[in-house]
Amino acid sequence: MFGLFKKANPKDKLEKKYRDLMEQAHKYSTTNRKLSDQKVQEAEEVMQELERLAKHQE
Repeated sequence: MFGLFKKANPKDKLEKKYRDLMEQAHKYSTTNRKLSDQKVQEAEEVMQELERLAKHQE
């Protein structure tokens, strides 16, 4: 209950966004290939942001 007001750190937010985008890409892969490719591209951009964040924290 108290975790409800806890702020998520940027890494957690980006990881969740990446997972959500990949799930959407998988869902669309059977019906709309163009939209699936777009979601994968967005997920790749999020992954690059995660990598920059990890490199910056080192």
